[in-house]
Amino acid sequence: MVKNILQPTTDQVRAFRDRQTGEPVTMLNLLKFKEVAVYEEGGPEGLSGREAYLLYGEGFRRVMEPKGARVIYSGAARGFLIGEGEGEWDAIAVIEYPSTQVMLDMFRDPDYQAVQKHRAAGLVGQLLIECGTGFSF
Repeated sequence: MVKNILQPTTDQVRAFRDRQTGEPVTMLNLLKFKEVAVYEEGGPEGLSGREAYLLYGEGFRRVMEPKGARVIYSGAARGFLIGEGEGEWDAIAVIEYPSTQVMLDMFRDPDYQAVQKHRAAGLVGQLLIECGTGFSF
């Protein structure tokens, strides 16, 4: 069973922290947008979930790129070639952080928290998958 969720559990954050290696970490984001963005505490009106998430993306880059994070890829999820679950995700983003600690610090950063409202307003949920060291084949 797959569930799109908006926030990690305490156990998930703890396990993520405990796996840190000091090396860069790459996160695969599978995103599901709301039809209409819903802001809990004020925000732009009449935006789609995708539009709200794009505001989050602009803010994310402004806050996190100076700290070494970089968006490697972002784009639409167009369809499955292998497997099942069509329609579960609308978009994909692959983001690299210089370390696990940089990502953990992001969650407490007031500038990040200010733009996080757009993410919450725009997403039904997501899968956020930590990717390990690459390999050749």
